[in-house]
Amino acid sequence: MERNETFDDLKVQVDNKQILSIALPIIMAILIPQLNMLVNSIFLGHLDNEALGNAGITGVFYLIFAVAGHGMNSSMQSVFSGYAGGGKPEFFKIVLWQGIRICLQMALFFMLFTWILAPFILQKVANESSYPAEMSFLRIRILGLPFLYMFQMGNAFLIASLNSRLLLIGFMIEALVNVLLDYLLIFGKLGFPAMGFNGAAWASVFSEIIGMLTVYGVIVFSGLKSKFKLFSNLTYSKTVTKQIYKVAVPLVFQFIISVTTWLLFFLLIETKGPTAKAISNTMRNVFGLAGVFIWAFAGTSNTMVSNLIGQNRHNMVIPVIKKISYWSLGLSSIIILILNLFPENFFQLFGQTNTFLQDGIPVIRVVSAGILFMSVANIWLNGLTGTGKTKINLMIEIVAISLYLIYTFYFMKFHYISLAVAWSNEFIYWSTIFIIAFLYMKSGKWEKN
Repeated sequence: MERNETFDDLKVQVDNKQILSIALPIIMAILIPQLNMLVNSIFLGHLDNEALGNAGITGVFYLIFAVAGHGMNSSMQSVFSGYAGGGKPEFFKIVLWQGIRICLQMALFFMLFTWILAPFILQKVANESSYPAEMSFLRIRILGLPFLYMFQMGNAFLIASLNSRLLLIGFMIEALVNVLLDYLLIFGKLGFPAMGFNGAAWASVFSEIIGMLTVYGVIVFSGLKSKFKLFSNLTYSKTVTKQIYKVAVPLVFQFIISVTTWLLFFLLIETKGPTAKAISNTMRNVFGLAGVFIWAFAGTSNTMVSNLIGQNRHNMVIPVIKKISYWSLGLSSIIILILNLFPENFFQLFGQTNTFLQDGIPVIRVVSAGILFMSVANIWLNGLTGTGKTKINLMIEIVAISLYLIYTFYFMKFHYISLAVAWSNEFIYWSTIFIIAFLYMKSGKWEKN
């Protein structure tokens, strides 16, 4: 009887109430760290212009490894949700443990890569004067990766088990710790050493440790650990591991390729001077703020599609993706509207010059339009992720990135007009993603094994 109740509780319905019940807690959970990153950039902007620019390069470099974990997170949501829709919650404990084991192995590999190989790579491509500070920051920042991955695995479980409301606790505590430590360690307040740029790195590491401890504390004290018998069986499962790898490997490569390309873009921007670098780092914050809604609804799309397929309700997959797309576009538009009505106020937060404001406003206009494309494209792409056809995701990414790189190199290396034109590469990327993902989903080929 208990098993049937759990089975029924984990079946999603195709209506706005269900969509919002999953998405809204994720929105709040994602909003907090994005505001946290914004505060981090504001602190660094008041430290000096160079620190704000360097934060863009190091932030995107670390983001490569962070999104690899996000790729694992998305694949875990897909695997979890398939078992949920199929009424097999007893597999959750097996899936979670295999995911944690895989993620810790990934974290170790990426840490070794950063410490051993990254110095040779960055030294060849980074600005000579910026390289020492950027590499010093990254050697510290990468220490938080295993804790971030563990945090993401706990969050994947909460979303798939339809407990996304509990996400807020971990994100809120992590963000509060990060903001406090940023202030103390960057500027040396209350007796703490003034560590400047590296203070932001240590603040992030410690906050990720606290975030990980919080999310698993939530799982234990909410009763979910007992309900799903989590961590009661820590043995290796070849079948589940293979299933996770099948979904995760293409998805992780997709995310890594995407952000590595963005890193290349930031390195090209570095050649255009410190102001262009600093403006582009603020654009990263714009993507983060507007992306709060997009990534939340993208995760909702992934979870609901996987759950519906687990229920054998394939006919409801396209309708639910459409519903989620409308919500994503509508709510993202609100953020975009506010940013474009008050761009001066946004840029003034970073304590920069009038030149920064004048050069930055055209860029924010272009980026805003790109984000509207992203708000729909990402929902369809994550709906495709939910079907488990992640090899198709990777193929779409390769096509989109190829066009993005051609466009970027032309307008950055051969025919540079302005930073705003350079940032218009987001149109190319997201329109390609949407067109191919939309056509593939409408074709119905995802229904075939």
